[in-house]
Amino acid sequence: VQLQASGGGLVQPGGSLRLSCAASGRTFTNYPMAWFRQAPGKGREFVAAIRWPGTTPSYAASMKGRGTISRNNGNNGIDLQMNSLKPEDSAVYYCAASVSRPILSSLPNPGTYEYWGRGTQVTVSS
Repeated sequence: VQLQASGGGLVQPGGSLRLSCAASGRTFTNYPMAWFRQAPGKGREFVAAIRWPGTTPSYAASMKGRGTISRNNGNNGIDLQMNSLKPEDSAVYYCAASVSRPILSSLPNPGTYEYWGRGTQVTVSS
């Protein structure tokens, strides 16, 4: 299984970016996938997760109202649309996937996910 994140870059405060995570090796349509981020000197932080069809996506408080996670059926993965970006959103963003059926409260825990991509850098700066 491989997860490949893309779409990062340099953006000005208030701008938008769309990250994409392509999955290969197995299908994750009915399993949870998520985005985490890690800034220099900080731990890995939950951003957003999507479980299986019919469930509501989950967002960190810092991203709620500014981000939208969605399934990308074209690449068997997920996207993350981020708007109104702030300098504190600067980090390496990682996508993750699980082959279990975790409860909602487990989604922000990195240990819930068995598979991780390499990450894509997002820098928000003027």
